[in-house]
Amino acid sequence: MRHYKQLTYEQRCQIAVLKKSGFTQQSIAELTNLSQSTISRELSRNIGKRGYRYKQAHERALSRRRSARKPLKMTLEMMALITQKLNEKWSPEQITGWLRKENEQSVSHECIYLYIWENKKAGGELYLHLRRHGKKYHKRSYGKTNRGQIKNRVSIEERPQIVDEKGRIGDWEIDTVIGKGHRGALVTIVERVTQFTVSTQVAGKTVESVTAATIELLRPYRSRYYS
Repeated sequence: MRHYKQLTYEQRCQIAVLKKSGFTQQSIAELTNLSQSTISRELSRNIGKRGYRYKQAHERALSRRRSARKPLKMTLEMMALITQKLNEKWSPEQITGWLRKENEQSVSHECIYLYIWENKKAGGELYLHLRRHGKKYHKRSYGKTNRGQIKNRVSIEERPQIVDEKGRIGDWEIDTVIGKGHRGALVTIVERVTQFTVSTQVAGKTVESVTAATIELLRPYRSRYYS
């Protein structure tokens, strides 16, 4: 049985698009692989006067989380315990999990990293016990293959400023939602200013199927926006 859990920003985007497209709560739950009670609770807690808006919903959820969070003072005893585990080559994530399970104390791995960096600034060597010695992690690319990537795609960081300003109609955002059990997918496209949404189901989340679906969804509006 699936229970309620904290939703991500992306999941809230998907819920908003599906709800605007007229899907029922049960259908939204199946398409996002979440429980129906999670969807129901999300909509009831974070809906506003203008309906369910994912940005507003996410800010509300984060605000409640910040209000409920209790700060934990990093005592000398706690620092000694953390230092001991670091010397034993434990990662901050492992230390956090161990403290929560064995000592019923909650210290986030972010706080432990901050403690390590402060120690480094003071001339300490705790950072040397980290598995990457504090080096920035780079996601593996598994070679230079472009399989599964859209040809000639443009990064979101490179889009024109006018798109972010929402000063014109005709700029669309596309997203895909994987169906339950990875059976099929839903392609949704939202016009940024009007929030007008079009969607369709595809057999799988492949470049070819998503591209074909996108072309067909936007074809009726080509002459209107792109003459």
